[in-house]
Amino acid sequence: MRAWIDGRLLEDPNAPAVSVADHGLTVGDAVFEAIKVVEGRPFALTRHLDRLHRSAAGLGIGPVDDAALREGVAAVLSGVPLALGRIRITVTGGPAPLGSGRGDAAPTVIVAAGEVAPFAETTRVITVPWPRNERGALAGLKTTSYAENVVALAEAQRRGASEAVFANTQGLLCEGTGTNVFYVVDGELRTPTLASGCLAGVTRALVLEWYGGVEVDEPIELVAEQASEVFLVSTLRDVQAVVDWDGKELPVGPVTRAVRAVWRHREPEQLGA
Repeated sequence: MRAWIDGRLLEDPNAPAVSVADHGLTVGDAVFEAIKVVEGRPFALTRHLDRLHRSAAGLGIGPVDDAALREGVAAVLSGVPLALGRIRITVTGGPAPLGSGRGDAAPTVIVAAGEVAPFAETTRVITVPWPRNERGALAGLKTTSYAENVVALAEAQRRGASEAVFANTQGLLCEGTGTNVFYVVDGELRTPTLASGCLAGVTRALVLEWYGGVEVDEPIELVAEQASEVFLVSTLRDVQAVVDWDGKELPVGPVTRAVRAVWRHREPEQLGA
């Protein structure tokens, strides 16, 4: 792994580098992006940075220097051939008093990169009973306040799945812990609207642009009952078919295969973009 913090590349990425009073550490006051690297090139970098800026503005951090972010990305990728990797950009509220209130320090900007293993082409998911709050202050923002996801994902793994799926407070399908959900009903590809509280995923947006689909909000129980195909999308999963949802077996159907084919054909367009 290589790491860059506030303009400097660390000689030892595991050495102490962030203040113990950093607001991202003490209260989770931070935003982040995870970006896939393919053959040393970041995937959809501009789209990810645009979302990072939106998340930072929504949380009240920044503004963040786009040129500095790109400098950090270039630094962690320089001289390290990553066939498949992940860049993690984290921007925190910076050092602050030990409480919820922010200090007057500049944000802390961290960029790290390392190798990752590819995800399997299929997976199992479960529904968890804890709702997403589509009206919450953090709805739609990619923040480091991930404790709910940690708990839900641990429950999924305990039950033999790799992802947990949330409804929102209205009982409508929302998202996974780190994924957007697509499903097929009567041959039509559907996915929840952003009003559901789900993250505006970069992969989600590209699937809608490259393949198409309908954005609609439906009760999670109805989706689980009626869907003939389900797949997850995310930065590293790409298009991953769901073959079991709460014990219901699902096929890797024709729509899922078609979306996956389109994705593989067009993915190179976003390398380095």
